Amino acid sequence: MEGVPHPIPRTVEEVFNDFRGRRSGLIKALTTDVDKFYQQCDPEKENLCLYGLPNETWEVNLPVEEVPPELPEPALGINFARDGMQEKDWLSLVAVHSDSWLLAVAFYFGARFSFGKNERKRLFRMINELPTIFEVVTGNVKQPTEQYANHNSSGKSKSSAKVVQSSKIETWMFFSVVFSSPLYVLLLIDVTFMASYACCWQSRQSESESKVVKMSASKDEDESGEDEEDDEQGATCGACGDSYGTDEFWICCDICERWFHGKCVKITPAKAEHIKQYKCPSCSSKRARV
Repeated sequence: MEGVPHPIPRTVEEVFNDFRGRRSGLIKALTTDVDKFYQQCDPEKENLCLYGLPNETWEVNLPVEEVPPELPEPALGINFARDGMQEKDWLSLVAVHSDSWLLAVAFYFGARFSFGKNERKRLFRMINELPTIFEVVTGNVKQPTEQYANHNSSGKSKSSAKVVQSSKIETWMFFSVVFSSPLYVLLLIDVTFMASYACCWQSRQSESESKVVKMSASKDEDESGEDEEDDEQGATCGACGDSYGTDEFWICCDICERWFHGKCVKITPAKAEHIKQYKCPSCSSKRARV
């Protein structure tokens, strides 16, 4: 997403200068201009990408519409994970994918202009002399080891260095291809999105479970109340035998569990409030005989 056209690099040196300019722009976005970058990555907006430009500037923008794009595209949807992670972790994640994007762009030019094995190796060695964006952002810039710094080491050390360096080249080139693939980007978005909203989901689930428990308790109380009402409505007075009436005061015996009109057993509502355990006349007389 470059507003002003830039010259297309065609040699190893030109590709490296393009890489270095884009890298400087990305480092600015993630360090000195981090507040501005953070504000531009609004999660409410559509999928956004962070672009480093060859003139050492940066921009946050939507991905290009043309398919396939002229250049490899950076990680898509970096704004969606902004509020779901700590700022430090989010910036580190963007830095990692910016590193992979820079390698993808550099070796895209190498493939486009038919760089040979030696040219690709020379390009990577030049790139590998620079700290990665991730190392700069996290403050973990690694110093060159003595094995690479000392040019007077033994032949065995030189051979070992070549093996290690060759292994690093193959590893970096592998990840540059994998990290820049659309499938990886989609997986990143899915995983980041899920990780970002996991806490929210758990909170909502807890609230939902709480509501279910409350609703269940309320339902049980309602059903219990309905059962009691049904019992009352189907009851007949144990003294006079008349059916239950809603406009009359009734009282239930705690011993035989029969219902009685208050007037039939001479119990008023006010008197019933002070009775802890009510015994109907029949149950009271049985107790007395025993």
